Amino acid sequence: MVPKIRRGSRTHGLLVYLYGPGKRDEHTDPHLVGSWDGFAPDPGRDTSPDPDPKVTLARLAAALDLRVKQAGTKAEHVWHCSVRTDPGDRTLTDEEWNTVARRLVHAVNLAPEGDPDGCRWVAVRHADDHIHILATMVRGDLRRPRMNYDFKKAQAECRRIEQEMGLRKLKPGDGTGAKTPTSAERFKAERTGRPETPRETLREAVRQAVAGAASEAEFFTRLHEAGLRVKLRHAPSGDVLGYTVALPGDRNRDREPVWFAGSTLAPDLSYPKIQRRLADGTSDAVTTAEADTGRSDWSSPARGRRTATVIAERAATLLDSDDDDAAAQLVGVGELLDAVAQTSPAATRAELGAAARSFERATRSHVRAERADTRAIRSAARGIIQAGSALGRGEDGGTTAMLVSTLVLVALAAARWHSARGHAQQAEASRQTAEHLRAAYRQAATAPMQALSEQGRALPEAQRRTYETTIRAALPENSTRADTNTKIDALAATLAQVEQAGHDPKALLQEAIAMRELDTAEDVNDVLVWRLRRLAQLPAHPGEAARRPQAGTGRAKSAANRTGVRTGPPAATRPAAPAPHNRPPRR
Repeated sequence: MVPKIRRGSRTHGLLVYLYGPGKRDEHTDPHLVGSWDGFAPDPGRDTSPDPDPKVTLARLAAALDLRVKQAGTKAEHVWHCSVRTDPGDRTLTDEEWNTVARRLVHAVNLAPEGDPDGCRWVAVRHADDHIHILATMVRGDLRRPRMNYDFKKAQAECRRIEQEMGLRKLKPGDGTGAKTPTSAERFKAERTGRPETPRETLREAVRQAVAGAASEAEFFTRLHEAGLRVKLRHAPSGDVLGYTVALPGDRNRDREPVWFAGSTLAPDLSYPKIQRRLADGTSDAVTTAEADTGRSDWSSPARGRRTATVIAERAATLLDSDDDDAAAQLVGVGELLDAVAQTSPAATRAELGAAARSFERATRSHVRAERADTRAIRSAARGIIQAGSALGRGEDGGTTAMLVSTLVLVALAAARWHSARGHAQQAEASRQTAEHLRAAYRQAATAPMQALSEQGRALPEAQRRTYETTIRAALPENSTRADTNTKIDALAATLAQVEQAGHDPKALLQEAIAMRELDTAEDVNDVLVWRLRRLAQLPAHPGEAARRPQAGTGRAKSAANRTGVRTGPPAATRPAAPAPHNRPPRR
């Protein structure tokens, strides 16, 4: 049940709309379902002899405005609240809607139950799924009612009504959500054939422009390159004070562009907040991630995704640490998702775009990080954007699957982080993000996983059984069901390549398992395939040439002692796996 509150100064005009046909003839059988005294005239169902709806409507407006005129107020005096049920809810009766209206005007202190001086109000129903409450904000003693935090109080009362009436329970908000488009904006989008409102289109475009941007100049350049109209507001000194954006062709009735300030698109897109985010800076070279992935001859999009995978894993670890400073990582993850969505292959772009839009809600809460260092994750986003679009085949497609698999875990870690703090809407947005990412992963991973499975089935029988025994001994029983034989083939092929590259497959598999919990993984075998390939610096696509491991590491030495294979020269040392006491508990 969703309440929307507005204020105005035209009682008669609002009643004309409520009892009229609507903007698209959507109003059917408008009538009162409740009023301040139960005897208010009803223009929709007036049973008096020879009724004239216009006369009855004027009488109703005059009755509602009686105390307003007596008080002589000129301020906004109309309180208007529309209350809508979810499309999946049952249809409420007029009596039930009357109860809803009375509870809401009581909750916001307009007309407390049993108060003879409460404000005058009516509830009009002109559709099955919602009502409109119109109240005039002057009490019987001619004072204004105290209505602090009326929106929050209405929301809280709606949550109680949902529970008591058996309706769908919506997630309570915390005031950090982006402003939703108005009905007028939605109707205009339908008339002009737009799939979404300009507000929504601009919000996504601005969010993508700031993803990984290194400076304000680059941010504004990206806005222009995206085809937006951009207008800057300057101080007398010449410094930028703010910005507004508009869609080309989106004009008002005066044929002027419809401008939106960043703050009206989303709270975190205001100029001061973008300025603070860009002040943190980005580094074009993320040395720790480069040390982990190593330099290679692979294409830049693939290398950027490998680097981002390492950093995304660290973000997930920080989110599982239950530290408030992890709030900064959520903003960085949002930028990383935007970067991946912008540069992803066509096959996965729709789902990744939906994931980025869902996660936008998860990036905002009232928790503020005191030590907000997002340079690494913002650099990863920048690297992906600078590298350009992935081709969606070969190593590019494989590293996309590798990164998306890790981002699923990050989204689930974000859901746990928000749930622990009671952020219901953000937690739900994180879970929705994970579902979109899983769908994108299935699209991206089909080709590389199929190729790996074929390689696994082509292994000599004795070798394949040895790897399968290793896998079944290392994983929990419920992770090796009979219907996962295909995925075990892919994991066996990866272990064979790990050993061929000079690593100890058993030791590396144990390290991959210990990196993070596996209980939330949709398919444990898939997750381990990508962890192993990253740890061993194997190409993400099985058709690419593998790198030789570094000499001197524990795994390389173990493999050399066991197989007699001589490994190559030393490379940068990979960071160790988290200590057991720092790992998140298994769920």
